[in-house]
Amino acid sequence: MVDLRPTTRVHLLGVGGAGMSAIAVVLRGLGCQVSGSDVADSPVLDRLREQGVDVFVGHDPSQVSGADLVARSTAIGDDNAEVVAARRAGIPVHRRAEILSAITGMRTTVAIAGTHGKTTTAAMLSHVLLSAGADPGFVVGGVLADGSIGARWSDSPWFVVEADESDGTFGELIVSRAVVTSVEPDHLRRDRPVAELEAEFARFCTGAADGLVVCADDAGAVKASENCDRVLYGTGPDADYRWTTLGRDRHTIVGEVSGRDGSLGPVTVPMPGDHNALNALGALAMAHELRVDWSDAVGALAGFEGVARRFERRGEAAGVDFIDDYAHLPTEVACALKTASDGGWDRVVCVFQPHRYTRTSHLWTAFAHCFEAADMVIITDIYSAGESAIPGVSGKLIWQAVTDAHPGRDVSYVARLDDAADHLVDVLRPGDLCLTLGAGDLTDVPERVISMLGGRR
Repeated sequence: MVDLRPTTRVHLLGVGGAGMSAIAVVLRGLGCQVSGSDVADSPVLDRLREQGVDVFVGHDPSQVSGADLVARSTAIGDDNAEVVAARRAGIPVHRRAEILSAITGMRTTVAIAGTHGKTTTAAMLSHVLLSAGADPGFVVGGVLADGSIGARWSDSPWFVVEADESDGTFGELIVSRAVVTSVEPDHLRRDRPVAELEAEFARFCTGAADGLVVCADDAGAVKASENCDRVLYGTGPDADYRWTTLGRDRHTIVGEVSGRDGSLGPVTVPMPGDHNALNALGALAMAHELRVDWSDAVGALAGFEGVARRFERRGEAAGVDFIDDYAHLPTEVACALKTASDGGWDRVVCVFQPHRYTRTSHLWTAFAHCFEAADMVIITDIYSAGESAIPGVSGKLIWQAVTDAHPGRDVSYVARLDDAADHLVDVLRPGDLCLTLGAGDLTDVPERVISMLGGRR
């Protein structure tokens, strides 16, 4: 068992990442003495310093001295100097999932899971509950739109957590209720084929004994929860909470929601896109199931400011708008581009950075038809996320899939980000939207191009 009493001193490895920084904030809220280290300084580390976390840049064995326990992100291997030093000193070394499991055991936990949509849905639900007076704690796996770390601890019995399926550890959380947004092939390995991923989600659904809210529009989520007592949300007639779109623009989508007993009224989602309408509906459905007044929940949602890298406006230069999005799976890419195509820009110029060699090797053919809503596409090489290269696997595979499926489409393969930025300066023109998509360091490209065009953020 992980001891998280206020007297405990915890040292976190990889503390600058979204997952570990959120853990640091919660542990500080619990009263623990918290330190941490990461390979490079960042604005997130500055935020942690403001929270009272003792942060080190770089890994050194001396930094674990005095810790009662050490926790590490999945990116930290057994050969890390601080891991080695902790084990030599007899200090327990835990995975992030073990710490998060201990935290969820302290509260009545609502978990948000899914291969996409979970970060936005978890942030929306946390915001709605907070604004409605439920005072929840939460852990969201992303930086919020205001730059704050997506985490909070409180004395409320409610705790909202984004449940990450990437390494299978979401099944270790102690969950009372859950929302499942989607189940699609991702994070596949030789020992984790699609069937095993689906089985993990099915076990997760079974564990949400006090309430399960599932997206009826997602076949994988419906299948994973088919043997469970569940509430469905979506756009079809079988949904217990049903969305009908009334209007949309670059910044919002508006719809009518119908419940079991008729219309619940109009809802304005302060983010564009059909996928965000579903994310919002999932959050509202769970809030309503938790007995939050519907009108209070809808009013709270209207003030939601978003999550960084979720269709985030990054600036304008020379008449070109720049938006950045975390989309890196085929469905996510298609949704982001559909949202962009509804925005009224003259052209949508998309830059896509594939994420992970393993994901690309499994899914490259699935990207063939994802870019149909773009007028111009630039595909870069893969962001490895720490993985070793796989021979024959590069971003060029996705370029090949798209060009084979759509001969004549304006699709380029530009491996290096510096070259992609130069290419954008040459091809962008007033009235365009430049949409960068991917979970890697492509997020730095908009700022570079804006600067090169002489614009302003």
